[in-house]
Parts: sequence; structure tokens; C-alpha cells
Amino acid sequence: MRLFLIGMPGAGKTTLGRALATLYALPFLDLDEEIVRQEQRSIPEIFEAEGEDYFRQREAAMLREVVQQQPRLVLATGGGTPCFHNNLAVLLQEGLTIYLHVPVEKLARRLRSEMAARPLLSHLPDAAALQQQLLETLSRREQFYERAPLRCTGSGCSPEAVSHLISRFLTTG
Repeated sequence: MRLFLIGMPGAGKTTLGRALATLYALPFLDLDEEIVRQEQRSIPEIFEAEGEDYFRQREAAMLREVVQQQPRLVLATGGGTPCFHNNLAVLLQEGLTIYLHVPVEKLARRLRSEMAARPLLSHLPDAAALQQQLLETLSRREQFYERAPLRCTGSGCSPEAVSHLISRFLTTG
């Protein structure tokens, strides 16, 4: 079994992914952490030195590498992963993809203290700009996220609730 978690930054993909991996006794990987490990530099450093296009290419290559090497895992993707380089097709074909949908207001609250560490948010002057940026980003990305066969919304995204969603999906097809 491969589970892929997609959604906006701050949706809780890594936190939920770790819990699901424990629940299902599967390995857990965070795609961004794997890129950082291979590149031996932080994502902000990659963005600053090479730009977003380079990062998105590395992300696509890493996704394919992980899928090739890991027949069983829970993978937390980056927020933009499904939106570039035909990555969504890989996710949909190679495992069960779950969209973690969290309201923008909640994402903004979660991300406010992390803005400086996130290259696509670090230039924003304040919380209002952050919320506006998240709304705009979600409007571009939602067409990709919505194609996931499973969707978990807001506070209903506990490991137990997602496990129930997965079980129901697998038994009803």
C-alpha cells in the first residue's frame, strides 16, 4: 500500500503522514525532507540559489525515485507537488492519494510563525498578505487537489478518521 498526502502548506500532511505510517506499520517519507537530504541544503537555500523551476524538477525526480524504490509507504508531498511535471498522474497511478483540505484561515494561523522559512511566503509583509497569498495559491492548485479520490476536511483529518475513509474506499472501490 502507498498513501500519498496532498494539500496546501500547513494542512498537516507531515503530522498526519507520520501517524498513518505508525497506524499501518508503513515507512514514512516527507518529500521535501528527502530533497533537503539529497541536496544537502534547505529548501530556502535551493530556491535562492537555483530558483523554483529547479526545485520543481528535483521534486518531480524525487517523487519518481521514491515511488520506484518504495512499494509500501506513506508520503507527505510538498504543497505544490501535484501541480507540476505531471506529478499528479504519478500519484494517482501509483497509490491512494488523499487531499487534506483545511480552510485558508486555519492555514494562515498555522503558517504565520513559519513564513520566513517558506520561500513562497517569506516575502509577505503581514498576516493579511499571507491569507491573501494562500487564497490565490489555493485557487490555482485546487483543480489538482480535487482529483484525489479521497478528501479529508479540516478537523476531521485525524488518523482514525482517515483510516476509516481509506477502509471504506478500499472495500467499496
